[in-house]
Amino acid sequence: MLISSGALVGFAIGLTGVGGGSLMTPILLLFNYPVAIAIGTDLLYASITKASGMVFHHRRGHVDWKTTGLLAAGSIPVSIIINVFIIDESLNDNASFSTFLGSFLGVMLILTALVMIFNRLIQRRLSNEESIKDKNYYRFLRKHRSVLVLILGIVLGICVTLSSVGAGAFGAAILFMLFPSWPTKHVVGTDIAHAVPLTFVAGLGYVSNGLVDYSLLLALVIGSLPGIYLGTRLGSVLPEKLLRTVLIIALLCLGLYFSFSRLH
Repeated sequence: MLISSGALVGFAIGLTGVGGGSLMTPILLLFNYPVAIAIGTDLLYASITKASGMVFHHRRGHVDWKTTGLLAAGSIPVSIIINVFIIDESLNDNASFSTFLGSFLGVMLILTALVMIFNRLIQRRLSNEESIKDKNYYRFLRKHRSVLVLILGIVLGICVTLSSVGAGAFGAAILFMLFPSWPTKHVVGTDIAHAVPLTFVAGLGYVSNGLVDYSLLLALVIGSLPGIYLGTRLGSVLPEKLLRTVLIIALLCLGLYFSFSRLH
């Protein structure tokens, strides 16, 4: 069942580019894994599955490494701080904090779904250059973009470390708002390049506290590799709008469930 779950999530990643943390952690919780174990294992799973995507985009020149470095300068230190001072082995027995993590995960799933709903609208509006100039949007970005990217890194560091969600559609959507002239492939490539070290460092924090299930991680990776391959092949022939709609509905339902249910 776990290998099949890995294949399902890998298939979703291959089809839509979204689904790693957004789907895997909720699925593990539905299998009754402790919240901290699910998040920690999924963080390492995400770093492994996204690594090949980072190499792919780097070779094709889709990664802006300066922006990636700025994002990491915000996210990595925050992730380390959270892991040192908040995450520890007692989380497995801490019902109240597990409930908080589950609720936080639910909120991030809902935000990711909303971002996916409005992402195309945001892209269309930001691509209207005259409209942006009238609002002095470009002028504001030129003056404050580096600081905004650093702040985004901090926010992603918090979200990803506490929920394993945020380094995909959520981060990419904000990057597009900060770099409206970038082609989509550059936004996606930079987002993935940042996600790999962030999820790896955050995952190492869970490893150091004994909150990663390695047999579970192996099963997920074994299942996801053929799933990603198949999803990538079928992504060019299946209707993208339908696939995104199904994924959005799934994220909303899972988000509402984990936001309002008490996890033990």
